[in-house]
Amino acid sequence: MIQGIAASNGIAIGKAYQLVTPELTYEKKSIDNPNKEIERLEDALQTAKQELEQIREHTRKQMGDEHAEIFSAHLLVLDDPELVNPIKDNITNENVMAETALEKTTNMFIDMFQNMDNEYMRERAADIQDVSKRVLAHLLGITIPSPALIDEKVIVIANDLTPSDTAQLNREFVQGFATDIGGRTSHSAIMARSLEIPAVVGTKKITDAIKQDDMIIVDGIAGDVLVNPSDDELAAYKAKQEKFEKQKEEWAKLKDEPTITADKEQVELAANIGTPDDVTSVLSNGGEGIGLYRTEFLYMGKNQLPTEDEQYDAYKSVLEQMNDKPVVVRTLDIGGDKELSYLDLPEELNPFLGFRAIRFCLENEHVFRPQLRALLRASIHGNLKIMFPMVATLEEFRQAKGILLDEKQNLKDEGADVSDNIEVGIMVEIPSTAVTAKQFAKEVDFFSIGTNDLIQYTMAADRMNERVSYLYQPYHPAILNLISTVIEAAHSEDKWVGMCGEMAGDSIAIPALLGLGLDEFSMSATSILPARTQLRGLSKEKMVSYKDKLLSMSTTEEVVEFIKEKTE
Repeated sequence: MIQGIAASNGIAIGKAYQLVTPELTYEKKSIDNPNKEIERLEDALQTAKQELEQIREHTRKQMGDEHAEIFSAHLLVLDDPELVNPIKDNITNENVMAETALEKTTNMFIDMFQNMDNEYMRERAADIQDVSKRVLAHLLGITIPSPALIDEKVIVIANDLTPSDTAQLNREFVQGFATDIGGRTSHSAIMARSLEIPAVVGTKKITDAIKQDDMIIVDGIAGDVLVNPSDDELAAYKAKQEKFEKQKEEWAKLKDEPTITADKEQVELAANIGTPDDVTSVLSNGGEGIGLYRTEFLYMGKNQLPTEDEQYDAYKSVLEQMNDKPVVVRTLDIGGDKELSYLDLPEELNPFLGFRAIRFCLENEHVFRPQLRALLRASIHGNLKIMFPMVATLEEFRQAKGILLDEKQNLKDEGADVSDNIEVGIMVEIPSTAVTAKQFAKEVDFFSIGTNDLIQYTMAADRMNERVSYLYQPYHPAILNLISTVIEAAHSEDKWVGMCGEMAGDSIAIPALLGLGLDEFSMSATSILPARTQLRGLSKEKMVSYKDKLLSMSTTEEVVEFIKEKTE
C-alpha cells in the first residue's frame, strides 16, 4: 500500500495510465539512405498531425474553440514548408538521421524566434518546441501521453498534473488520479474536487511503484493507493465504494434545502469554480452562490491574452447560470505556481512572495483594465461581486478600486449599461491585511479569507513543499486568531466575511469557523452537501460559547482534540 494525502473523496478502481513524459534520447548514427530518412520524417509528421487533430477536436468539444486554437497553431507549424524543407535538406546534404536533422533545424528556429523583440514571434518558438518534441517521439517510436486522448476507463498516474493537464481530463474515462507531489491545496487536488474524481497526491513514489496497466485502487477518503490488490482487498474496496455512493445519495436529499444550523441560524454555502462549465456541478450540489471564481483559467492553455469580449462572455455565462445568486469573481491571480508563458515574466527566486496577483495587475493595466471592463459589462446579468487578490496594503486596494471606478465611468460615457450594486472586496491571505482588518473594513464591502496562502505565509511554510508540510496547520491557534480578528473587524462595520480557502470545507474547521462567526463558507462543489449535513447538526450558540477557549489554546493538537470532543 502506498500512502499519500487524501485530496478528493471517493474510491476509484481501474487500470493505471502513466502520464509521464518519456526520455527522448537517441544514439546518433550515420546513414546511407537519405530517402529512407525523409520517408521516416514524413511518416512521423503525418502521425503527429493526426494526433494533433484528434487532440484539437477533443479540446473543442470539452473546452470550446478558444482552447482548441493552440493545437491549430501546432498544425500550422507541421505544414510550414519553411520549417519542413530545411529538415529534409539537412538530411540530404549532411547525410544525418531524421532525428538529428529535426533537432538541429528546429533548435535553430527556436533560438531565432526566442531572441526576437516581437512577442508574437517569441510565442511561435514555444509552438515549434512542442511540435518538434512530438515529431521526435514518433521518429523514436515513443508515444507522448496526452490526457485529451484517453478513451478508456483509467486511473491517471503522474508526477504532478498541471492545470492544463487536468483541464483536458475527460470525467467519462478518468476515474481518479494519484501523483508523486502536491498537497490538499495544490491545483491538481483542487481540480480533482472540481471534476468530482477521487485523488491521492503527495505519495512521493507513485510513478516508480506503478507500471502501465497495473490494476490499482485509489482511496481518496483515506489517502491510500493499492497496487494489484488481492481478490479480498478488491471486494472490501468495492463495498467501501458502494457505501460512499449511498452516502452521496443521502447528502443529495439536502440539495435544495437552506443551510441552517441546529439552532436555526443560517449561513451561506458557496462553491469555488475555475470555468463556466463548473457551474453545473455547483447547482447540482446545492450551492447557494459562488464564493470564488478563479479567472486565471481563462488565461491558461492559450498563446495570448483573452480579449475583453471573450472574458465578458465567460462572466455573463456564469452570472446568468447562477440566476441572481451571488458570484464573487477574483481578478487575475497569476504568479507563484501559476504561470502564463506568453507574458514572458522574469523568473523569481521566491515567486510566492513575488510579483503576482494584484501586484502584477497594478503594473500591467493593459491586462487589468480589459478584465475590469468585461466584469462591469457582465454585471447587469446577475449578482456580481468583485474581489482583488493578495492585497497587502490599503493603498493597493484604493489604487485597484480607483481603476475599477475609472473604467466604470468610461463604460457609462460609451453608453454601456453597468450595475450600480457591485460589491468590491479583497481576499485576506497576507497576515498584514488580517492584522489591519479594522482599517480595511471601513473601505471594503466584504472580506474573503484565502486560507491556502494565509496559512503558508503565517507559518512561513511553502504549501507545495512536502518537507515542511507538517507546518501547514489550518487549526493552529495563530490562524484561528487571525481569522477571528478579520471577522470581528468586518462585523463592527456591518460587512460580511467569507472564506474561499480549502479550510472552509474541512469537517474539523467548520465547527470552529461557525463559532468565530463566519458568514459564508466557499469550497469545492462536492464538499457542499457534506458540509450542509454537518452544519445542520451543530448549534451556533454552543460553538460561539467555545470561541474564547479555542483562541486561547497553544497547539493544533489541542484545538483538534477539543473540537472533536465537543462535536461527537
